[in-house]
This record gives sequence, C-alpha cells and structure tokens, in this order.
Amino acid sequence: MLNSSMSKPRILTGDRPTGPLHIGHYFGALKDRVALQDKYDTFVIIADVQALTDNFLTPQKVRDNVKEVVMDNLASGIDPQKSTIFIQSMIPEIAELTVYYSNLVTVSRLERNPTTKEELKQKEKLFKNNITYGFLGYPVSQAADITAFKADLVPVGEDQLPHIELAREIARKFNDIYGQVLVEPKAKVSNFPRVKGLDGNSKMGKSLNNAIYLSDSPDTIRQKVKMAFTDPQKIRLTDPGHPADCMVYYYHQMFTNPSDLKVIESECQSGARGCVACKNQLADNIIDFLSPIQQKRQYYQSHPEIVDQIIKEGTAKAKLVAADTLRQVKEKMFLNY
Repeated sequence: MLNSSMSKPRILTGDRPTGPLHIGHYFGALKDRVALQDKYDTFVIIADVQALTDNFLTPQKVRDNVKEVVMDNLASGIDPQKSTIFIQSMIPEIAELTVYYSNLVTVSRLERNPTTKEELKQKEKLFKNNITYGFLGYPVSQAADITAFKADLVPVGEDQLPHIELAREIARKFNDIYGQVLVEPKAKVSNFPRVKGLDGNSKMGKSLNNAIYLSDSPDTIRQKVKMAFTDPQKIRLTDPGHPADCMVYYYHQMFTNPSDLKVIESECQSGARGCVACKNQLADNIIDFLSPIQQKRQYYQSHPEIVDQIIKEGTAKAKLVAADTLRQVKEKMFLNY
C-alpha cells in the first residue's frame, strides 16, 4: 500500500559515510536515486550512526566523510530542490523508534540475516568472534530509518534485500500489534544490483581496496584499471579470450556503448584484442564518464557553505517528518504522556 497521506510516493535511500562513494554505489543505487527524484518524494540519509557500528574506534573518519558523501550525491545529480538530504544522528526520533522496534525482533532472526553474516566475515579482526549489539542490530536501526519517513520504495543493491525484508516484517508486526501506522517498504534493485570489485570479488567495497571512486583522478583510474583481474586463460595477446571471465569486460558493460561492446567481445574471443589495449579503452571511458560528476563536485568543494546549508535545511525538514511518525507510533503504544 502506498503512503496515502502524500501526493507523491516516497523514497528513503542513502549511504554510510565511511569513505567517498565508488562506482559500485553509483550503479547500485545513485543512478536510480537521481532518476527517481522527479517522481518520488526523496529522502537521502547520511547514515553516520550506522557507520559507527563497525567504525566505533574511528569516529573522526565517519565525521570527516559526511560532507564527502553529501558532495558525491550532489555531484551525481541529486537536486536539493527535489530531494531532502539529512544526517541520521541529528534525527533522534530514529533512535527512539529503533528502541521500540527492538522488542519486535528476536536475536535468532538477526543472526540469520545473510548480509550480516557476510559482513561479519569481513570484520573478523574488528570483532574477534565477539559481535557487538550495535552491529547485530543495525538492520533494526535501518528499519527505523525507512519507516520514520513512511517510505514506499527503497532503491538498494542486491546485498541489502535482507534488510528491506526485515523492515517489512517489523512494520507488519507493529501494525498487527498496535494498529495501522507504518508503511511496508518495497525494494527497487538496480540493473547492476551488486557491482563486483576490480579483483573479481563479488562486491566492490571501501574496505576491500578494490574500488574505483567517483572522485578518483584520471591517473588513479588508469592505475587501478591496469591492475584489474583478467581472463586467466588468456596468457598471450593472440590467445582467444573469455569475456565472461574478465573483470575488464565486466566494467565495459557499464561504461562502453553497445556497438563498441560487441566489437570488444568479438575481438577478445578471436584473439585479436590484447588486455592492455582493452584496459586502456576502459580507463578512457571511465574517465570520460566521471568527468562531469567530478566537475560538479569541484564546485561544491569550492563552496562548502552551500553544502552546509543543504544539510541544515534537509535535516530540519526530515526532523519534522520523523517527529510526526514518532508521535503516531507513541500514540498507538500508549506512550503519549
């Protein structure tokens, strides 16, 4: 059911400020986020509280990246006249909703979350087999983010689908127990639901050192593409290649036009194309693609006061919306003293 109290259906989307955004973020969420802001009432959360669940030892890193992530969103096409950008920690209503929702979810349910399991494997050194309450429960906080704004749709990467399902379960359980208030969100998965890393890893990630960032310089992009994983069976230039086994071809599918892509595939399979030439072409295409984004980002870097004002206004608007949802929730729970 769509949120009937609004003229437009609503989107809640956003990013954790643990570092600058990369092309995985762009194709996994940002691209859709920008395209949908004309049709949806869009809220973009900078999830600094959730970033602390696995960065609690380095809070300055989270603080330093808040504006970086905001600028990446703006540079990618998020329009503050159409979308509301806000900082999670400045909306205490979300934290209060998280507490109420924690009674609706069992520990075993959180432990079964496949995305949490996968992330824990990457965080073994941090937690040393002693997972924190905050990390295990951050999908509950994410459910509070979504439902605080009564979002109808959440554009996500494929790895986030288990979190959206949990948010739906929480909303449904709350409504069943206390009465109809919350909206059950639906996920919208992009055409590239999970962008692989340069090393062939199933996910491009900030902590995996396998990403191309939206703010990377041309020289950095060329160096990173040069190190990308290629078809292990193609040893000599004239050896027939297998595009499906090559990360360079995988990225060509995102950055190269369809007619050139067919030529690349044919030349690779016939042995007429070498990996060096293929990488150089890919690097050129990525640099060309990111150029307008980087030019726009430079504008915001030169005008930090504009970024500050966008955050201030967006957070004020978001707080009003979240406060209204919390008021309704507390009424249903007989907490409206």
